[in-house]
Amino acid sequence: MCVIFFVFLSALFLLIKIIDLYHQSLPSYEAALKIGGPPPLTFCQAIKLALTLNRENIFSSIREDAKIHKKSYVFWCLGQAYVRIIKAEDMEKILASAKHTKKGFLYRYLQPFLREGLLLSYGKKWIHRRKILTPAFHFNILQQFLKIFQHESRKLVHLLNTKESLEEINIPKLFSTHTLNVICETAMGVTLDSQEDSQSYRENIHRAGTVFVLRFIKPWLGSDFIFKMFGYEKMLNEFLMPIHSFTRKIIHERRAKFMNDHQSIEGKKERHAMLDTLLWAQEQGFIDLEGIREEVDTFTFEGHDTTASAITMILLSLAENQHVQEQVYGEISKITTDKEEKSLEIFDYTNMTYTDRVIKECLRLYPPVPYITRELTEDQEINGHVLPAGALIEVHIFDLHRDPQYFPNPEHFDPDRFLPENVENRHPFAYLPFSAGPRNCIGQKFALLEIKTVIESILINFHLSPITKREDLVFVADLVLRTVDPIKIKFSRR
Repeated sequence: MCVIFFVFLSALFLLIKIIDLYHQSLPSYEAALKIGGPPPLTFCQAIKLALTLNRENIFSSIREDAKIHKKSYVFWCLGQAYVRIIKAEDMEKILASAKHTKKGFLYRYLQPFLREGLLLSYGKKWIHRRKILTPAFHFNILQQFLKIFQHESRKLVHLLNTKESLEEINIPKLFSTHTLNVICETAMGVTLDSQEDSQSYRENIHRAGTVFVLRFIKPWLGSDFIFKMFGYEKMLNEFLMPIHSFTRKIIHERRAKFMNDHQSIEGKKERHAMLDTLLWAQEQGFIDLEGIREEVDTFTFEGHDTTASAITMILLSLAENQHVQEQVYGEISKITTDKEEKSLEIFDYTNMTYTDRVIKECLRLYPPVPYITRELTEDQEINGHVLPAGALIEVHIFDLHRDPQYFPNPEHFDPDRFLPENVENRHPFAYLPFSAGPRNCIGQKFALLEIKTVIESILINFHLSPITKREDLVFVADLVLRTVDPIKIKFSRR
């Protein structure tokens, strides 16, 4: 028995050594050593690290590494070099290039939900889909969306006014519901409140997101076999089936209305909201039904939690910085004087210049998507050394926004960082709340207008006081910026 056990341990040790030697023979290993970063982990060290990972320590350890290295660096784990980009100059090399538009392998975990929608596709398919969808975010369409933003914001204020107590409001949950309502009404043309299965749709999106995050932070679940063996694939499918069914039902209903309203669209240069744009593209043979479903699910998933995260952190910042809140309130009050809220036009929100700077500073400190990835499709120089095609790039926007070279005293909240004279000489890739380059966020103008509409409605009706303090925030690794505990604010009626 002892001999068998000894043979087993010897074989395991030999296997581990072979794995380590193989990893050390890869071109990316040599590049990792040259670029700099923590010492490469052996296979045993990587396994030990993986077993201790959780959502909190993943987020905090990456932040600590960025402070230590102060430049883009390489983290080597389980046979893969992860090039962590935290400097604006390196960001430009990756994000501005049309060559490096392929998302990293971690995004494949989202494929059961989003298939090959705009977030996950690349190459010719991505170019084709982006071309179809760009007109759906034209200025004229945003004017149509503004009415929906205002209507949903009024509903939100009404909901808050009906609460018996405003002493402690859980704002992430409140605004996740709000932004999902907005994205469904704008992207799909459907009011969730009118759908019998809308609550199930909301819950299943949240549950599916939980499974995706679990797979991101537990490396062994990256194996499709293990993911299936432990029942996660079945669980995920149980959440996704009703989501996809709901989307297909909405598309079917909208298509019937679209065909009725657009009997003769040939040759017309009309601009349509997103789902109608996709239905028009289907009529022209540019996309099929499943392609439409991919894009609707992509925008629903991407467009609500990111915006909810942004609104949450903006309101927290306003509650914590009372003098800033009063300046924003004063600017909004001046613009809305003698005008009913529902009559505000896009140019009114554009004239909220101080509010705009506050939003930008909040998005600097708390980028809704703190991290994105790319896979190099060609060799690329970083820090004076060439990375081979196939290397994985981690773009850490959270750390980029805290680079003291471009943002002195980076943890200090200061909207004046975004005065024109301060922005003018800043590196164009030092501030990327909506990414940049060919794959920048197609919906950034949409999101910013939605955010301003919410802030205007909230501050006209309520004064905000902090319950959760900034020093209490513990961020976790997730698809969007989230905290361990719910963020709570006190709302006082004005």
